[in-house]
Amino acid sequence: MHRRKLLQALQGYLNRYPEEQATVERFNELLNNHSTCFERDCWAGHITGSAWLLNPNHSSLLMTHHRKLNMWLQLGGHSDGDPDTARVALREAEEESGLPVALLSEEIFDIDVHAIPARKDDPAHYHFDVRYQLQTQGDDFVVSSESIDLAWVPLVTLRNYTEEESILRMYRKWQALSGD
Repeated sequence: MHRRKLLQALQGYLNRYPEEQATVERFNELLNNHSTCFERDCWAGHITGSAWLLNPNHSSLLMTHHRKLNMWLQLGGHSDGDPDTARVALREAEEESGLPVALLSEEIFDIDVHAIPARKDDPAHYHFDVRYQLQTQGDDFVVSSESIDLAWVPLVTLRNYTEEESILRMYRKWQALSGD
């Protein structure tokens, strides 16, 4: 079953973050009941992968001013049929930044379910986002067509770019993991 790896990873995530049980249960429901959940046309919701992409000294996060949503977010995108969410996060980070990237950990860093508004022929739906810690060896990014802009945001000034709770939650997790 192509969903087994993610189901197992989510169980490990739940063991580390038991307070996020309701979100893990939403993921499990999607994975168990929708065989096409890795495809972008699964309107019950679909799995996406994204990156907490840090510079080499881990002091700054690369964020995108997302063209479609018009807000500052982490890099990431659709699985497009790939059930390996870490690979999706890596691919999306490289495509959206032009930078070489690497996983800091194979464990899921964060998960989030968020609403995506209707646009053109796509109805409103949910992204079930699986997030990983990544690092780049360089900092000279290239802005892709998916972004209005990219910026290296010093972690200490993250709140100046966003008040999005899921991004701030990742920052709190990063602080706890890194001891900052």
